[in-house]
Parts: sequence; structure tokens; C-alpha cells
Amino acid sequence: MIRKAVIPAAGFGTRFLPAAKSQPKEMLPIVDTPVIQYVVEEAVASGITDILMIIGRGKRAIEEHFDRNFELEAELEEHGKREELKALRRVSNLAEIHFVWQRELNGLGDAISYARNHVGDEPFAVLLGDTLLECEDPVMRQLAKAYDRYQESVVALEAVDRSKVSRYGIVAGREIAKDVYLVEDFIEKPSVENAPSNLAIAGRYVLTPEIFEYIKHTKPGKNNEIQLTDAMRLLVASRAMYGLRFDGRRHDIGNKLDFIKTNIHYALMRDDLKTEVAAYIKDVAETLS
Repeated sequence: MIRKAVIPAAGFGTRFLPAAKSQPKEMLPIVDTPVIQYVVEEAVASGITDILMIIGRGKRAIEEHFDRNFELEAELEEHGKREELKALRRVSNLAEIHFVWQRELNGLGDAISYARNHVGDEPFAVLLGDTLLECEDPVMRQLAKAYDRYQESVVALEAVDRSKVSRYGIVAGREIAKDVYLVEDFIEKPSVENAPSNLAIAGRYVLTPEIFEYIKHTKPGKNNEIQLTDAMRLLVASRAMYGLRFDGRRHDIGNKLDFIKTNIHYALMRDDLKTEVAAYIKDVAETLS
């Protein structure tokens, strides 16, 4: 059973400057909800309520978002804004959320290493704070079920267009059950010709605590940082690891175009916005044509 989750959220978000200078990229809104709240809600929907966030300089807004704001609550209550008050209190009660600071930005693997004392000897979930996975059954819950079955680390996999494999970490492995793969290797951003598959790592993991020792012995790689993928390559060389291909949609909030697309997509799913947003899109399309 997976009880704890780690959400790394320490990066600068340079692709969203100047907005990310004073606001964490994880706090950028999808319609009216910060990206990282969706990530926390996925963890909670998967049965996880103990969450450690790895943060860095300029990320205080994340802490404040998940904390109580008594002054704002009193203001809403005074003006009879009950629905807004209910939504606000819900955020602060989603889960037991802890924070630890990554002293230097030395890569995702290094960020995960800060969770060692919190996790202890338990398997744990990792959810990247700038990636949303849209799926009827939460992807993290699917990974937790796969871990319960195999008792080894499991990563979420997304089937991507083969022409785009050079953008992702790609898995080499063989299918042992429907949508379940025994991982043989990880290839970071391979060329189309050298890619062993079109299965990309999708920002969700269940890892056994042994990963911390492998991170400890991982040498700096791309950008002179400790990469989680490199640590997992060491791990998979000595014990089994599995990949689970999910049937859903990934929204990568790490770049501007996908951020805009995601906002439109989520707006179209909301009853209070979809009609007007759809009408606006049609008007714009006619103008462009």
C-alpha cells in the first residue's frame, strides 16, 4: 500500500519568465486552480494523504496556498460567499502536506533524495508538480495497484507519436501483461532511429526506498545535474522495474503552448464556461480563416 507521496516543485520555471520570477510555475492557474492543486488532488484521489513537497527559493506561495487564510475566510463569511469559503477550506484540508527545501537545484534525482527521512523504508509515489494526467481512473492509483501486484517500482508510460520521441525519456522493455512492461532500460531523448519504443515516462512513479542509494551513487549527467532517470537505470540493472501504460491524456505545463491548450481544454470541460468559450473559439476560427 502506498501511503506517502513526494512532489518536486523547486525549479525556476525559466520558460515562464517573467511570470515565474515572483510566482512559482506550479502555481500558474489552469482556469482558476493552480497546477499543483490538481496534482495534489490526484494523489488524494489515489488514497494518499501524506505529501512531501520539495521546494526552493521563491516557492513560498505554494506553502501559503495549502495553508489556512483566516482573514480571507472571515471576509468571505462576512459577505455570505459560502461556495467560495467552502472551496477555500477544502484546499487547506486536502492532505497532510509537509515542505522541505532543496538547498541547490541539482536535478530531479537530487530533489527526490531530500525525501529520504520522510519516506523511511516505505515505497512512495512521485508526482511531478508541472504535469497533469487526465484519466478516468487516477494514474497514481493505477500505479499503486501495480505496485501491490508486483512489489517493485512502477513508472507511468504514455504512448507518444514516434516522431516526437526525442522530446522524452523512453523505455525499453517487453510487455508481460496488457499495458504492463518489464523495463529493461531508459533512454533519455533518443533519436527516432535509435528509440527502442514510443513509450515515454509520464511524470508519475512508485519507487521503492532502494532508489535513494542509487541516487547517492549517480554521477551528474545532463546539465551537470543528478537525474532521476540515471538512478533508475542503475536500479533496473539489479532488480525488476515495471512500466504501466495508461489510457488517458498528459498535459505538460512546462511550456507555453501546452499551458494555453490545457487552459482551453479544462475550460471546455466546465459547465459554467464551455458554452461561451466554445463560441469564442468559433469566432476566432472564423476570423483566422
